[in-house]
Amino acid sequence: MKPKSTDRRAPAQRALVVHPVRRRDNLTRAPAARLDEAAGLAEALDLVVAERLIAPLRTTAPATLFGPGKVGEIAETCAAQDIDLVVVDDALTPIQQRNLERAWKVKVIDRTGLILEIFARRARTKEGRLQVELARLDYERSRLVRTWTHLERQRGGFGFLGGPGETQIEADRRLLLDRIVKLKTDIADVRRTRGLQRRARKRVPYPTVALVGYTNAGKSTLFNRLTDSKVLARDMLFATLDPTLRQLRLPGGRPVILSDTVGFISDLPHELVEAFRATLDEVREADVILHVRDIAAPDSEAEAADVAKVLDDLGLGADAGDRVIEVWNKIDLLSADAREEIKARATRAGAVALSSIDGEGLDDLSARLVVRVDDAPEVIFRLAPSDGEAVAWLYRHGRVTAREETEEATMISARLDTQALGRFERMRPMAHDARATGQP
Repeated sequence: MKPKSTDRRAPAQRALVVHPVRRRDNLTRAPAARLDEAAGLAEALDLVVAERLIAPLRTTAPATLFGPGKVGEIAETCAAQDIDLVVVDDALTPIQQRNLERAWKVKVIDRTGLILEIFARRARTKEGRLQVELARLDYERSRLVRTWTHLERQRGGFGFLGGPGETQIEADRRLLLDRIVKLKTDIADVRRTRGLQRRARKRVPYPTVALVGYTNAGKSTLFNRLTDSKVLARDMLFATLDPTLRQLRLPGGRPVILSDTVGFISDLPHELVEAFRATLDEVREADVILHVRDIAAPDSEAEAADVAKVLDDLGLGADAGDRVIEVWNKIDLLSADAREEIKARATRAGAVALSSIDGEGLDDLSARLVVRVDDAPEVIFRLAPSDGEAVAWLYRHGRVTAREETEEATMISARLDTQALGRFERMRPMAHDARATGQP
């Protein structure tokens, strides 16, 4: 007898995705592309997008965002399509959200709430969960509406101290604020811990390279290709949330730390930028920033502008220029002629065109990284032929550019930064034979 299925998961909710378009909007990308992106966000939450539409707005209604006609039209669509949830690809005020839910008789969520829900579901580490919870509470704080005013709690006292106590809404707001204070304290501890970890890495010392870019630009696929890792890489918005660090050895053996960070998106909620500053400090402190772009996307330029805006919010707008290398990813999705044109444009723009899938252009990227991080002076060391420990140390902590073995000594030319050179000279004070800026 065939056993009964034990899968008790609730059926997927049917969603309607609406993208409002105002007359005054600066349309850096097509409304259809923005609608597709919003639908992708909904699908990332396992919602079934049953209907999607673009809603032009002549004026913005303070109570409902949309005009009465559009509100009625969407209400009919919700009833006809058996919609469970409406996603409004815009920021809604608490009053607008409440009024639309009453008019459409379904749950309504705006763009900020949608992204926060995705982050809440994807966070895996304790740090990620703390940051997402803080962002959600900051968002929900303004959405505490007076729905329980009949629940009053009396407080003790007499005379003018007596009478009704705090209402339920006030108690909820107080508890929420207490939780926010606690989360900010915990995240401050996370930032201190990350600061200690970065200082420890600098003592090693390895240069750091951070990957940034629009969500779904292929950062995790590139990260896996460079470091031979198995970080989750899927064709899905915000597939990666928690940062990952791995060691990468550049041509010549120079080790660097590569960091994969959360993807950015247009209109990234302010609450998330603030909450994820502890994580994004990895970007701020990086020696090199690789801005990964999906060069095959129709809105690649607009996506790059959105990433630049977030970097500017992090305080990296003005001084990040010298540290940023643009990586034009996904050239494998282009035709042969378009690929050659993009590669020529990348050369003129100082960018690197590559494919994380088939590996084309990765050697060019590695060569660019070597130039950026390998600015240490070249030093010649004279070691005993039997001193294999010192030779191995130089290979681990620097870049060996030449090596000559004789019966009397092992001559090694290596590039070490100041801290590594100081450590090695303390370990082998007599090994330093000469300094040179060229080959020995």
